[in-house]
Amino acid sequence: MKLRAATRSSPLALWQTRHVAALLAPLGVDVELVEISTDGDRRQDVPIHEIGGKGVFAKEVQLAVLDGRADIAVHSMKDLPSVTADGLTLAAVPARGDVRDALVGCTLTALRPGALVGTGSIRRRAQLAALRPDLVFGELRGNIGTRLSKAGQFDAIVVAAVALERLGAQPAVVDPLGVDLALPQVGQGALAVEARADDPDTVAALVSIEHPSSRRAVDAERAFLAELGGDCDLPAGAYAVIERGEVRLRSLLAAEDGTTVLRDDRCGDDGPSLGLAAARSLLASGGADLLGR
Repeated sequence: MKLRAATRSSPLALWQTRHVAALLAPLGVDVELVEISTDGDRRQDVPIHEIGGKGVFAKEVQLAVLDGRADIAVHSMKDLPSVTADGLTLAAVPARGDVRDALVGCTLTALRPGALVGTGSIRRRAQLAALRPDLVFGELRGNIGTRLSKAGQFDAIVVAAVALERLGAQPAVVDPLGVDLALPQVGQGALAVEARADDPDTVAALVSIEHPSSRRAVDAERAFLAELGGDCDLPAGAYAVIERGEVRLRSLLAAEDGTTVLRDDRCGDDGPSLGLAAARSLLASGGADLLGR
């Protein structure tokens, strides 16, 4: 069986797609990469939340599957909108990697008062500002290589720890932030493999690389974000794990300046229902005001 995989052309996206190809290879599936340039990749001078949120990295990759140029699409789960596009299905979530954010260039405790931190994420800014109200933030966009090359312009930058690991990047100073300090973006550390909903043979092949615990956790997080009605343009985070057979979901909504952080922590059997309940609870306890509703 041969599958064409649509992917962004960044080094990390290519690593991820080749990883999916390696998972499929023992099953006799040969994967050809189809590189796609997305609006988010082309417009690196504009903050992500100003050009449409995380969908700017996914829509054109998804379109390649929908119009037949590719059979599957491979994404960073955190770049995938929380509601699956019409005509597609989220066919597989392979085993998840490190979910943590990481400071590069300086540790959190060693950052000087008023230090300049580079990040394009509202979520990261809000949580770091809550921990350190003295910090100043500067916009930082681009793939991991680009961001690392600009690290010298800041006292520290924030990236996903898993990206450094997957690309073998080894900056001199890396300070992974535990989830108790910085709750990750929905789906961070996980991969998403989509296929056309009307292509059962491809879907069946992808199911074989599904990691059930990772899928169960990610489904809870995505339900949380879907109920909020946003993507990475919200100061929100969520992280689910499987504990004693149940889903434990930690989530938050924050003011963009970090002055208010609302948190929720709950367990249950059904991940999507848990995510829905967590979002509604945070919205009812003041989150709706934070989001300007």
